[in-house]
Amino acid sequence: MRGYLPAQAIRAMTALAVTLAVTTSVAQQPDLPTFSATIDLVSLNVTVTDNENRYVTDIDMANFQLFEDGALQDTEFFDRTERPIALALLMDTSASMTEKMATAQTAAIGFAARLRDQDLASVIDFDSRVNTLQDFTNSFDKLEAAIRRTSAGGSTSLYNAIYISLKELARVPVATADEIPRQAIVMLSDGEDTSSLVEFEEVLELAKRSDTVIYSIGLRARENGRNRRGFREADFVLKQLARDTGGRAYFPDTVDDLAHIYQQISDELSSQYTLGYISKNPLQDGRWRSIVVRVDRPDVSTHTKRGYYAPSIR
Repeated sequence: MRGYLPAQAIRAMTALAVTLAVTTSVAQQPDLPTFSATIDLVSLNVTVTDNENRYVTDIDMANFQLFEDGALQDTEFFDRTERPIALALLMDTSASMTEKMATAQTAAIGFAARLRDQDLASVIDFDSRVNTLQDFTNSFDKLEAAIRRTSAGGSTSLYNAIYISLKELARVPVATADEIPRQAIVMLSDGEDTSSLVEFEEVLELAKRSDTVIYSIGLRARENGRNRRGFREADFVLKQLARDTGGRAYFPDTVDDLAHIYQQISDELSSQYTLGYISKNPLQDGRWRSIVVRVDRPDVSTHTKRGYYAPSIR
């Protein structure tokens, strides 16, 4: 890798500072060590699937093509091993989740059980408030205990929860650049945001400036009426957060589908490639740059984040 740092190392220390009053019980964490670099490597987590939506994990670096704003880039870094993951598990505990809580807990515990020793996860629940029930840990017992402590009641402050999770993921302590993990948010919600102080546009902007992939699960009961305006807007929010960050959005009709969805997310996280390139565009103009990844193999498709913001001169 010739001394280049993944983009996570750089952007994690320069995360967007937004001054907003957000109700939370998140404990303050120690500052990260400072890394410096003169070259910014754009880092991508890429999923490749075939026509039957099966993961393809035997592709070599030479078969990938990376494009930024239509211009072909040179792949500088390639890794198909399972890199560590730092993951925030968000659970909606608003009053509407009361009857679904036990099944949702069981599904989330099953997901936590699939994390590896080198992975870290936190548990955050949100209703009228946002509470970090468990800071980042690799202890399954602690994660399970935190998930079982969730209880339903109150309104829905989804945007607050995502905002807090993004900020906390940017502060996951690391000793060296090589230890910087992939970052992900897996969030479950069954309704539209009703009580956040943070606006959706601010959360989306922060998400796009991070290196965090968002997987969103929008749980809907058929009797709630998917065509209601509030639910349509909620679906749009979950889809856009997932699409712009390289994740996926799921919309099961019943809580019984959650275990399968968590399994799908776990499988995807363990089947991804990590690729990196140094942009051929020298401008430090802070503008959005679109990314497309292609594979020189028939009948496969790729999935990654849609782009990133270029560095800017301050």
